[in-house]
Amino acid sequence: MSTVSREELFGKGPIGTLMLKFAVPSIIAMLVSALYNIVDQVFIGRYVGTLGNAATNIAFPLAMSCTAIGLLFGIGGAANFNLSMGRREYEKAPYFIGNALVMLVSLGTLLFLITEVILQPMLLFFGSPADVLPYAVEYVRIVAFGFPFLVLTIGGGHLIRADGSPNMTMICSLSGAVINVFLDALFVIGFRWGMSGAALATVAGQIFSGCLVLFYMKGFKTRPLLRKHLVPRLPVILQTASLGVASCVNQIAMMVTQIILNNSLKYYGALSVYGESIPIACAGIVMKVNQVFFSVVIGIAQGSQPIESFNYGARQYKRVKDTYMLAVESAFVVSLAAFLMFQFAPGWLLGLFGHGSELYFEFGTRFFRTFLFCTWLNCIQPATSQFFASVGKPLRGMFVSLTRQILFLVPLILILPLMLGIEGILYSGPVADLLSAIVAVIMVRQEFKDMTRLEKIEHPVGE
Repeated sequence: MSTVSREELFGKGPIGTLMLKFAVPSIIAMLVSALYNIVDQVFIGRYVGTLGNAATNIAFPLAMSCTAIGLLFGIGGAANFNLSMGRREYEKAPYFIGNALVMLVSLGTLLFLITEVILQPMLLFFGSPADVLPYAVEYVRIVAFGFPFLVLTIGGGHLIRADGSPNMTMICSLSGAVINVFLDALFVIGFRWGMSGAALATVAGQIFSGCLVLFYMKGFKTRPLLRKHLVPRLPVILQTASLGVASCVNQIAMMVTQIILNNSLKYYGALSVYGESIPIACAGIVMKVNQVFFSVVIGIAQGSQPIESFNYGARQYKRVKDTYMLAVESAFVVSLAAFLMFQFAPGWLLGLFGHGSELYFEFGTRFFRTFLFCTWLNCIQPATSQFFASVGKPLRGMFVSLTRQILFLVPLILILPLMLGIEGILYSGPVADLLSAIVAVIMVRQEFKDMTRLEKIEHPVGE
């Protein structure tokens, strides 16, 4: 994409059309990432059972770790690249892409090595009951081989989108997902390989997607990627990480919350009629179904990133504000639809993941309806966090990312069950959603006021 056409596209193109162009591939990419886990859980739930479902939930924090790394350098690299192009810093911009690419591969490999070395203690720390641990070890021991490729696919998709090729981002992710589904059916149903079959199918899809990303990067269009751009530079890495940290921290917060949630469900479940494994298995399904919806919301927010970043760099503040509002409005429609589904069809959603006891369906239904009661508000926080990262204010974005998971949800999960037992865990979700939405609205309103003031200074009336 030439510099002139880039300025015409981001600086003057219709915002609705731009959002559609960049958000749809981003949504598909995020959905595919979520569906990697969902697909495995559907096959495992139907052909392995409840303990297998619980095992995938125990392993879920590792998938969140891959997403966190991918977003740290994917969003960070893309945001810095777009900001630099908006400021006409054409020689500087490619370093953000090249260094981000190197960090994605390096950190994905490091996560794989750490996982293989301390796998069993790690899974116990994640809250695995004794009867679930063998299933979790079997699954993660294999799926860890795909971590470098999963990280590369998630982060590389943002870099490709920054190059003006959102459809390629979609192709990279979607192709791996199709391979995963096909091989899941073959390995789990056909060959009856159980947990190992599901893990092998996942790794195969991730390797294919990661290789597609590398192939695209060889022909990066906006500015050619040279060998010098791949040489790590600490200032570039730090600046890249600074703009990706908000989204990364959000994933880390989700991972920490998941670990605390698993351990709390294990402890308070043992004190209830449900036992240790049923709450963990149900929570895993509920959280992963919710992640599918949340992936659409995050995809919409990420689709706004190149538009917000370029126009903020070009000091076109009204377009920045209009883009944010469109992102929130679009995400609200999705959030409301998810809320209605969680309230009126929880049993059907649970049934997609296989059979279970009466207690299993009872707890799963209550978890859907209570824990996700304020899902309709979850359109605000991701869009606001991404907004602050896009305009070069990562600390504010990071704070917004931390509100729901760390500042509100974790304390509530720890405190409410002391008074209400396992019921307290269910009520912690809607309270945290409400409080985090209020904080996000207050912060973004203040930022809008600041941009309005800058508009008046830089473009006074009558100029």
